[in-house]
Amino acid sequence: MSSGANVDTNGGAEGGRAAQLKHTGLRPGWTTGACATAATTAAYTALLTGEFPDPVAITLPKGQTPSFALAAEELRAGRDAMAGIVKDAGDDPDVTHGALVRATVRALPPGSGVVFRAGPGVGTVTRPGLPLEVGEPAINPVPRQLMREHVARVAAAHGGTGDVEITVSIDHGEEIARSTWNPRLGILGGLSVLGTTGVVVPYSCSAWIDSIRRGVDVARAAGRTHVAGCTGSTSEKTVVREYGLAEDALLDMGDFAGAVLKYVRRHPVDRLTVCGGFAKLSKLAAGHLDLHSARSQVDKGFLAELARRGGASDDLAARVAEANTGLAALQLCAAAGVPLGDLVATKARDQALHVLRGAPVTVDVICIDRSGNVVGRSAEASPSGAEPSPSGA
Repeated sequence: MSSGANVDTNGGAEGGRAAQLKHTGLRPGWTTGACATAATTAAYTALLTGEFPDPVAITLPKGQTPSFALAAEELRAGRDAMAGIVKDAGDDPDVTHGALVRATVRALPPGSGVVFRAGPGVGTVTRPGLPLEVGEPAINPVPRQLMREHVARVAAAHGGTGDVEITVSIDHGEEIARSTWNPRLGILGGLSVLGTTGVVVPYSCSAWIDSIRRGVDVARAAGRTHVAGCTGSTSEKTVVREYGLAEDALLDMGDFAGAVLKYVRRHPVDRLTVCGGFAKLSKLAAGHLDLHSARSQVDKGFLAELARRGGASDDLAARVAEANTGLAALQLCAAAGVPLGDLVATKARDQALHVLRGAPVTVDVICIDRSGNVVGRSAEASPSGAEPSPSGA
């Protein structure tokens, strides 16, 4: 195999997600979830001690310990405390860059636990199919867990019970949300508080595609015969769990499925696994090579036709076509015993083989949910004389 990789001074190839980001030269930022956690930590500390830590440090899921300067603070003794953090999205063109994320913390009676509220600028879930129940504030599961963990740490350090109400608000969030898909998804009144790692990975199309190519080169130089294109950190964890792949065999594909497939076509490896969220990979199954929400959408009509071919009744197919999200469509089919996840994974694999144009690469696809659970997978397939159809179902 030819090599285009850089090799470190210890003789090992520098690869994996972190190396790809470093290679782009782009500056990472912080998610709304990380900012809300920092604001919560500062506010609860002030509620218990009378003093706001500034800067306030938090620990992210992968062990990073960033510090955040406070942009706003208010302590109302005996009632609550509020702290605000200005979101820095780094070099990512994020619509929430510069937004002021506030957390107001109020003590609750012992045994109440941690209760989340949506303040001004944070949306409320009004339709099923999202990872939160209808009526809940649009604060996603990972940021909620991160805030719970930091509340517990502050309580342990300063003699609190850890029973609090956290109201997250984002200045001008309702206005900003009009530039997102939230209204269409039934998240009304503002933005979602998001993030699985706490870190915003910046995307410049040209820089990230170049980093994907470099990732393939690194894997080949290291003698890796099995690599995985992953849409994010959760899918990366899934393929490591499933296959035990080394870090330099992991390609941070992001939304650029086409970039991975076209480069592997010219620089083949024995086996390629594509792993990502069900909804995102349904776009690949439908023939899209750019999976970004601004450039391709989940086609529920396509999913309905796949479901019908997998044994769904006309009534079920109609409900799939009208589902709020890809996840909702998947749940409808799962309840009826229709393997929509496997069908999508198989169709995505066939599309990948079509783009590979007979290159000597065996392909399999894994679809996951937001928690990293496998909800669909294809069998492995190798190139054959007849290319799979690039069309829909």
